[in-house]
Amino acid sequence: MAFRPLSGIRVLDLTSSLAGPTATEILGALGADVVKIEHPGRGDEARDWGPRFYEGGSVMFFSANAGKRSLALDLKTREGMDVLFRLLEDADVVVQSLRPGTAERLGLGPDSLRARNPRLVYASIGAFGRKGPLATEPGYDPLMQAAAGIMSVTGEPDGHPVRVGVSLIDIGTGVWAALAIVAALHEGHGRTLDLSLYETALSLVPYQLVDVLAGGAPAGRHGTAFPLIVPYQVFETADGELMIVAANDRLYEKTCEALGVSELAADERFATNPLRVANREQLIPLLQERIVTQRTADLLRRLRDAGIPASPVNDLAGVAEDEQLRATGILQELGGHELVSPPFSADGERVRYGFDPPLLGQHSRELLTEAGYSDAEIDELTEAGVVAVRP
Repeated sequence: MAFRPLSGIRVLDLTSSLAGPTATEILGALGADVVKIEHPGRGDEARDWGPRFYEGGSVMFFSANAGKRSLALDLKTREGMDVLFRLLEDADVVVQSLRPGTAERLGLGPDSLRARNPRLVYASIGAFGRKGPLATEPGYDPLMQAAAGIMSVTGEPDGHPVRVGVSLIDIGTGVWAALAIVAALHEGHGRTLDLSLYETALSLVPYQLVDVLAGGAPAGRHGTAFPLIVPYQVFETADGELMIVAANDRLYEKTCEALGVSELAADERFATNPLRVANREQLIPLLQERIVTQRTADLLRRLRDAGIPASPVNDLAGVAEDEQLRATGILQELGGHELVSPPFSADGERVRYGFDPPLLGQHSRELLTEAGYSDAEIDELTEAGVVAVRP
């Protein structure tokens, strides 16, 4: 039996870019009927974020909008708002990520919509949050990585701050939003939920920030190393790079044995993790000296045979060819292309998206018909530019 716990739940998706669409895509994968409301002329801005494009949108749009129906609707017109209000009658959730103050100016704020539908779960995804000196500022993923200190702890010690190479804040905010919405639906009555990219970014530096709040010095950049555990980093091999994670004293001893340097396990300078952290500058070169003479595949086999967590540093082409990727079943073919489906299964069955990401306005006529509009009324709205209908 498919895992569709949100069947019967309707979500009106007024979001764009990546954070909001990620949240509503998750809800759709869990069975919700997600109606993606887009501007009839331009649609979600992420449709144009290339360089690689599929029919109807970019790779980024494709990856965050599966399982949704698209209604191309101009909400800056009275007629467009009338359509939205009719859809609102049967909605359970509204998610919006408009610039601060825009929803309220358009009459789409939480108070306005929940006055019409008191049981509505209304989720706002903003930039810096509703309060504070930056509350009205816009925000994007790399901006938040800079503002919340993530870039300051990313990169090589003697280099410049570096952006994390994935959209960590956007996707993380989407996951948090989906979790909050599911919790509010479980509670069973209307709620107004506020999430922001900045708060998600702060949640990703919890122990570093707590340390500073307690009087500690700001954490610096450590490259691939982890400042609290040694050895816990990438090492150069004879033909590549290998991540070795010896997260406790037992694993450290096994690592030394596998590398043929058991004397380092017996060295009192490195007997415990706090000592290894304190003496990192002495230990790492000794390990590196041994590792760089050996091939990645040989080292990896010995380390894994000894139960030591280790991995080659794959590029994404390597990931695409990895047997483990296929074995998980996480890839799903939609629209003639593969995309990454939700990262969990229920009773051994992978959770899947219901159908392809929509073309702009692909479901406009279908959705308006469901809302009680006649063909003549839909044609009139289309001719007036209020609605765009994909043939």
